[in-house]
Formats: sequence, C-alpha cells, structure tokens
Amino acid sequence: MATINAFKMDGLGNDFIIIDRRENFINLTKEKIIALGSRTNIGFDQIIFIEKEKENSYPITIFNSDGGEISACGNGSRCVAYLLCKNLKIEEIKLKTNNRILNAKIIKDFHVELEMGKPLFSPKDIPLSKVIDPGNISLNINNKIFSNGFSLNVGNPHIIFFVKDCFEYDLKEIGPKIENHSFFPEKTNVTFAQIVDKKNIIVNVWERGAGLTKACGTAACATAAAAFKNKLVDDKVNIKFKEGFLNIKIDKSNNIFMSGPVSNIKNIKIDI
Repeated sequence: MATINAFKMDGLGNDFIIIDRRENFINLTKEKIIALGSRTNIGFDQIIFIEKEKENSYPITIFNSDGGEISACGNGSRCVAYLLCKNLKIEEIKLKTNNRILNAKIIKDFHVELEMGKPLFSPKDIPLSKVIDPGNISLNINNKIFSNGFSLNVGNPHIIFFVKDCFEYDLKEIGPKIENHSFFPEKTNVTFAQIVDKKNIIVNVWERGAGLTKACGTAACATAAAAFKNKLVDDKVNIKFKEGFLNIKIDKSNNIFMSGPVSNIKNIKIDI
C-alpha cells in the first residue's frame, strides 16, 4: 500500500479531495473512490484530479463519491482554481473539463469567480430521452405529480422545480427517483428552488451521484439560469445554501458567472 499527498477543500460545505497529477500519474479504481468517499472514511462529494497543462489550460477529471465520472463541478472547479493560482502565484487561470473551458480568477482572499459558459436548453443537449418541452416537465414520483420542472445543461444536466417551500420535500426519498427517471439518460441533478425576491433564491439540492449536498455550484448556475429565463429574477441573483450564498451573474451573451467562498487548503495523505 502506497501513501500519496492530496488536498481537502470545500465551497460552502460542498467538499472535495483534490489530487495533483501534473507530475505523477496516480490512478484510483472505482472501488477505491467509493471507499474514500464514504463519510466513515475521508468523505467527499467529489474527487478531482488536476492534469498536466495543455494549450494554456489545466484539464481536470472529476468523479462523484459513487465512483462515476462527471463533466462539471462548479464549487470543485473554484477550489481547484484557487489551489492552482496559489501554487503558481497568479490570479487568473483556465480549467478544462471534458466539455468546457472555465475561466477562473481570485477576486479577493478565499473568494473565486468562475465563468461557466452558456446554459443549454435543447432536449438533445441536456440530454432528454424524449423530445419534450424542457421548460415544462411533469414527473410521476411515488404516485404524485411534480409539474413545471425546468431542465437544462450547464456542463451537466439539471432539473429545477420552483416551489413555495423548498424544504417541504424529502429529497432523500424523491431525489434518487427523479435523478434516475427514464427522461434523463445521463441521470440528472435535482433542485427544489424557492424564489424569495428578484435577487434571492433558496435551494435544496440532490446531486447526481453524490446525494444530498450542502451546496452545489452547477445547481446554483442552473437555478439562476432557469429563473432568469422565466423572468422570475434579475440577471444578478444570490443562491442561498445551508452555509451561505453563491452569487450568480448572467451577462448579455447569456454566459453564467459564479462567485463565492472557498475554504483553506488542507494537506492530507491517502493510502492507495
């Protein structure tokens, strides 16, 4: 058994292990990722690998705690950006996921802004298994109809339900059933969102492959984009999670910018 160095960080309680593979390639099996992700072990929502620089950006590879690889992790990307900027003594950096280039910059101590790109609204791009109106999805879950769901992709698939009280719903019960519904061939993240006013939304999130999380950056982006498209909020909105806010801005070109806090960088050791 070997021991490697890694980092532990979080954004509003949404927590990650980060492993730097720029110089030494380190591979973990799906079973090992699941074991490490258990809350009885180190525990994390996602594990993120930093790859060698390529074309002036740093590729990142992301896995959920269930061992499945994913294409996007907003808070995790902000944490990686902060870690790399501090390591390289710079203020701005480009990260590359398998479907987007993410521009990030430190805007003050422990506070990172990430340009997420444009939301995608077509059934093919989300993706959905049927050609239906992604802005008006109804699902039958436990013999109850959940209507007016808004589905979109911000690097990964999401569905948002705008409700009066987002904590009225038991996401431990219905979250996995919505996540795995046949409408979503790549599964989906699930958000119940409560509009406070034109500048504030409270959310409760079930994250695809990770379950209930304290915060989710892409869910914040997806919720803001869906609410803005439905004219429920302004182009700048605060998304409230259990431990604080993420600030989302949508520019005239429909690009999404997310900013918020990151934690200290904690050095850890992992037995592999």
